[in-house]
Amino acid sequence: MSVSKPPPPPSTSHLAIPPSSTSTPSSSATSPSAMPHSSALPPPSPVKISMQEHFAINVCPGPILPIPQISDFFPRFHDYPCTPPPPREKKILKEETFNGETGGGFKDGERRGDNDGDREEVLDSDDDDTYLGTLEFNLLFDQENNCLHCTIHKAKGLKAMDSNGLADPYVKLHLLPGASKANKLRTKTLKNTLNPVWNETLVYHGITAADMTTKTLRLCVCDMDRLGRNEFIGEVRVALKKLREGENKRYNMGLERIAQNKETNNQTVEQGAVVAEEERGRILVSLCYNTEKGCLLVGIIRCAHLAAMDSNGYSDPFVKIILQPDMGKKSKYKTSVKKKTLNPEFNEEFSYEVTLDQLAKKTLEISVWDYDLGMSNDFIGGVELGINASGQRLRHWFDCLKNKGKKVEYWHTLTQQGAPTSDKPD
Repeated sequence: MSVSKPPPPPSTSHLAIPPSSTSTPSSSATSPSAMPHSSALPPPSPVKISMQEHFAINVCPGPILPIPQISDFFPRFHDYPCTPPPPREKKILKEETFNGETGGGFKDGERRGDNDGDREEVLDSDDDDTYLGTLEFNLLFDQENNCLHCTIHKAKGLKAMDSNGLADPYVKLHLLPGASKANKLRTKTLKNTLNPVWNETLVYHGITAADMTTKTLRLCVCDMDRLGRNEFIGEVRVALKKLREGENKRYNMGLERIAQNKETNNQTVEQGAVVAEEERGRILVSLCYNTEKGCLLVGIIRCAHLAAMDSNGYSDPFVKIILQPDMGKKSKYKTSVKKKTLNPEFNEEFSYEVTLDQLAKKTLEISVWDYDLGMSNDFIGGVELGINASGQRLRHWFDCLKNKGKKVEYWHTLTQQGAPTSDKPD
């Protein structure tokens, strides 16, 4: 398109003036006197300008500035490296210049040019105890009942994990070594808080004095996420050998980031697989010989830390008991099945009508099984009590015969005793 420039008003009679609706009456009245032959001239035409000039008028008053994004205020949600806002960039440049650690004053955007995984590692390395938070709890070891009481009081100053600047924290407990679902305990989840107060007591059953010298308690604080994976905030570890029997000790420890070995901590057992002795679990059994009725009362109270035999990481355990030599149907009993648990509580009692002299020559076989619908049940572990036993199993049997009318409870470690022929190792 061509552009015609308007000529000077006084010098030429071919002046083209665009019609204006805002012209005053005086100007319209004087126009015929200034141009006497205006009636013979063609009508005036508007000024012609190009399309580029039209869009350039009052459109770009200055350089185009980027529009602030919501992600600029939450750097952890960036899906790609980006340069921070100018005030923050200047502050970082000054710190790097005065510290002299970078040597050349790299910009923050250049340092963030790595992948997201490296950026997360850098952020995690800057975390300290005060930033991750602290955890307050109590530990009490009851040797008489073989229980470890863990009272989780509260956490303070936790790291914000959600976009609202808060977190949904809970505490998860494991016994090391050999952390698994069998010895995992957890508190309830508290919503939208960085200073949660639980005041919740979790109990580990079947903990012996030998365990207290070798085990370590790990307490992990995590953030629950309904839509995704739960996030790890921090953890503390306590060596149980430092805890004396009967001492209710209070701890207030700062959370730390400790590298976790998922392969060793989250071992899953294949269905029907042979499990090591220390991984099979324990069972709490009570024995009492009733002289008035002339019978032996066998109580199956509970099991702890059983091996996982199903693909979901749990078992459906039940207990079988047999008094040998076989006395027919009256010598075999079975508890109910507890679904999807590795720490079942039965509290069931069975009786055998047998004289005290005959009982001294017999053996009580106890076995724990995993129930499978439509398939053969899986053997978890067993224990034998009798005159031919040894160690704590023999002591339990003698205490029952010696203390007639008194209920004697003992924890026993499950072994291969009582396993079917196909399950026994060569």
